[in-house]
Amino acid sequence: MSPLDPFGARLRHAMDTRGPLCVGIDPHASLLAAWGLHDDIQGLETFTRTVVDALADQVAVFKPQSAFFERFGSRGIAVLERAVADLRAAGGLVVMDAKRGDIGSTMAAYAEAFLHKDAPLFSDALTVSPYLGYGSLAPAVDLARENGAGLFVLALTSNPEGAEVQRAVREDGRSIGATMLGHLAAENAGAAPMGSFGAVVGATLGDLSTFELDINGPLLAPGIGAQGATPADLPRVFGAAVRNVVPNVSRGVLKAGPGAGALRDAAARFADEVRVAVDAA
Repeated sequence: MSPLDPFGARLRHAMDTRGPLCVGIDPHASLLAAWGLHDDIQGLETFTRTVVDALADQVAVFKPQSAFFERFGSRGIAVLERAVADLRAAGGLVVMDAKRGDIGSTMAAYAEAFLHKDAPLFSDALTVSPYLGYGSLAPAVDLARENGAGLFVLALTSNPEGAEVQRAVREDGRSIGATMLGHLAAENAGAAPMGSFGAVVGATLGDLSTFELDINGPLLAPGIGAQGATPADLPRVFGAAVRNVVPNVSRGVLKAGPGAGALRDAAARFADEVRVAVDAA
């Protein structure tokens, strides 16, 4: 497919051909130590380069956590820039996990940093927070459409603290999380094979049948592996929308390193398990 095609179409193609899996790139200190690396810029660069070299041409989607690179300052951002470029050059899709959310010109600047095709950190999609009001995301929505990129909007996250906001009920009787899903369904109306505007919905949340998850867009699902969810749980949690789930696994794959072969085997195993669960649904 062309890089100019909409993100939703490219994502569907990538998951169908490479397997339905997103590998998180989260170089936190404990994981660096487990790989025998120091918690410094050299350790960060070695870790990141190993993951990219092992998986860039194998896995459909990668989700680097920006914070773990930002903590090393400009040198960490340089490592992230190279990783994004190399992953995309190898055909992987990059979802930048930065969870940006602001208003007006500030939101526009965040969008330009990650969603403008000429930006050093241009990514296929960006995670964003809508809790200054969904309308505050308009600059990111507009720029994503212009550049064939996508968004993943925090809707029903797996952290326990999220419920106090996301499950709060509005005057119209709808929860905040359900409202966000409704906005995304409107963004994706008429898109084929899938829209470009997705939601973050935790795989550890159990029965979500009271929510309309079929937004004609992707559902980024953290929580598989170290957080306790398994691929077999996906049909029960996501129901009819399960084919559009992008399961994110971080430590479950990365703990297999630093050997490249072990990383590839771990990623392939998770992708196969997800495919079997989805096909059986």
